[in-house]
This record gives sequence, C-alpha cells and structure tokens, in this order.
Amino acid sequence: MDPRTNPFPKQEADSSRPDTMTDATLSSPPSSTTAPERLSNPRTVAASLVLAALFYGLVFINVGWRQASLFVVGLAAGVILYHAAFGFTAAWREVVATGRSAGLRAQMVMLGVTVLIFTPLIALGEIGGVSLRGSVAPLNIAVVIGAFMFGIGMQLGGGCASGTLFTTGGGNARMLITLAFFIVGSVLGSWHWPLWQDVPGFEAVALSQSFGVVGGIAVSFALFAAVYLCAASWEKRKLGSLEPTTSASSPTLLKGPWPLLAGALALAAVNVATLLLAGRPWGVTSAFALWGAKLAGFVGIDVSTWAYWARPGQLASLNSSILNDTTSVMNIGIMLGALLAAGLAGRFAPSFRIPGKSILAAVVGGIMLGYGARIAFGCNIGAYFGGIASTSLHGWLWFVAAFIGSSLGTRLRPWFGLS
Repeated sequence: MDPRTNPFPKQEADSSRPDTMTDATLSSPPSSTTAPERLSNPRTVAASLVLAALFYGLVFINVGWRQASLFVVGLAAGVILYHAAFGFTAAWREVVATGRSAGLRAQMVMLGVTVLIFTPLIALGEIGGVSLRGSVAPLNIAVVIGAFMFGIGMQLGGGCASGTLFTTGGGNARMLITLAFFIVGSVLGSWHWPLWQDVPGFEAVALSQSFGVVGGIAVSFALFAAVYLCAASWEKRKLGSLEPTTSASSPTLLKGPWPLLAGALALAAVNVATLLLAGRPWGVTSAFALWGAKLAGFVGIDVSTWAYWARPGQLASLNSSILNDTTSVMNIGIMLGALLAAGLAGRFAPSFRIPGKSILAAVVGGIMLGYGARIAFGCNIGAYFGGIASTSLHGWLWFVAAFIGSSLGTRLRPWFGLS
C-alpha cells in the first residue's frame, strides 16, 4: 500500500509524511479516530492562533512589517509542509528502499517553477527597494563532506531541516530530540568552520551568470528533466507503474493530505515570497547555530571570539534579539504553522514513549545534520532548494552528495530499530 493512502502506517516518522507520526515512539492520534473521521482539536488550533498572533505583534512592533510578513510566510510554510506531507527524507529513502519516486519528482517540479521565477528576479538585482541575491557558493570538499553527513543524518534523525521543524511543531516528541542535537551540531560546525574554509575546490558557478538568464533556465530545466525521467524510469522498472504526484486520499484544504504537486507549487511560492521580502532565498539552519550560540553564551561560553561569529554580520546577529533574525522568525513560524495544521487535522497528541535506540539515532542524526549544514553552506532548503533555484552548481553538488549519504543512512536505520 502507498503510505500516502494509509493515514497511520506503523513506521518511524520523518520529515516528509506527518501521517507516519503514529508508532509508540512518536505522536499518536486517538485510537478511536480514523482518517475520514478525524476531528479538529479546538484547543490546539486556538493555542496556535493565539501564539501566532502574539508573536506577529511582537515582531511587527519591534522590527517592522516586513519581518512580520516573513513570519507569516513561515507560518504558511509550516501548514504546507504538514498538510502536503512534503519533505525530503522519506522521498529520497523511498527511491532507494522501494523504488517509489513521486516525492523526488515533485521536488524537480518545485525546483523548476522556482528557477523560472527566481532567475529573472535575481538578474534584476532589486525590486521594490529590496536588493535581491541568490544562494551561490563554492564547489569544494566541504560541500561534499557536509552534504554527505547531512544525508546520513536525515535518515537517522528522521527529518531534514524543514522537516525537523514541522514535525516538531506537529507534535512529534522524538523530533524534538533531533532538533536539540541539530542545534548542538550546528554549534560544533560553527566552532570548526575555519577548518573548512581552505579545502580543495573550485570557485562558485551560477548557470545564469555563465549562460545568461535564458541559458541558465534552459540548462537547469534539462537537469530537472534528467532527474525526473531517471526517477520515473527507475520506479517503472522496480514496480511496473508510476505513482502520481497529483492525487491524495480524500484531501481537504484544512485537514489534508494535499497532493504532492500542490505542496511543491506552494513551497515554490514560499521561496519566492522569501526572496522578495528578505532579498535572499529561504534558509533554515543558520538560526540553529544562532540559537545554540546564544544558549552557549547563557552558560558562560563566549563564542564571539570564534572565526564564524567574529564576522560582522554574524556578530551583529549574536548581539541582537532573534526577532531581528529573519531565519529565526521564519523557523518559529514553521513550527507554529505545523502546530495549527496538526490541530486542524486532529493529530496533535505527542507520545514520549521512545525506544532507547531511536533516541540514540535522533542524537547522532541531529549532530550530523547540524554539523553537515554548517560546513556545506546550508541544508536541503538553503543549499539544495535555494542553491539550485539560484542556478548555483553547488546546489547540484550538494544534492548528489546528500543523496548518497541518505542512501547509506537508509541502510543504517535498521541498526537503530528504525523501519
């Protein structure tokens, strides 16, 4: 059976399917409730709306309308990620473990739509008084090793960067452990950051700069088509048929599940909105490093002397409120959006009965996620989604290395009692 058609399969949760948060280790819905009969949880919905309204007001008053608008974009992303069950961890794992490729194919559609919009906008350089830039980074060993680590961490931790946020917000207790050690790994990565700055590699390459706007889009589309067709061919060979990306079992707007394609298009809109409001693509993990650094300072560890934090931009963030940090504000929005979505779907029911091996996997996976993202210029959102959408070749290098790491992580999961 396709996991998307079964709301409560018996497997460990991950970033791309909130429907999997139902075993003894994770968030379980009431046993008397089935998918067609699920009722919204009014208390959870009310709590999420009150918290969102209070935080919006706090950001609006202290920072301004633009930052508050980015919080709303994050809020929308949380709802989208939860209801569309859209992520990267299970999508990549299914390609390796079962041959199913709908999630990966939907990602190619998401990337294609985003590139089509991003490329001319970034070429303009400015719109509405906001300077626009893409996520472009070097192609070096740090990207390869960091992305490879991140790929393994995805499968052991149970989620990617965005997935960790929305599953935590949606009531997944195990993912709270992954998030905590994601932050620890991010701090370690920022500590070791200078060690990775002079590793062998090549200068950054953006296809839109090398081939122009039209050429950059054309080459990107050729790459998307190649991945899409290879994934489809692999699925047909393994399973004999192709799982659609446009259908979901009894989807509803407020309770989900939304079709994968709808999630792909909605997340493309999230990234475009982020670019227009923040002047750069969507990111997630820099906030984890910031949160960890602030916690370190609270217990007496002065990270301001570290090379990573000594840079003017990072030092300013370290000395400012997190309300001034766009990534932090959006991340909080994602968690509250997922909380709202879980309440609407009647699925917010955290369970803290987590097996020891699963906890160990969350700890190891979280550290690998955080460390890998710091040295690889970002995560599945900042490097993969943002990088490829900016026509940067480092995004493709990240994708290849992370996918290989994810494939290895898939094979390591049984060692930790994960399905």
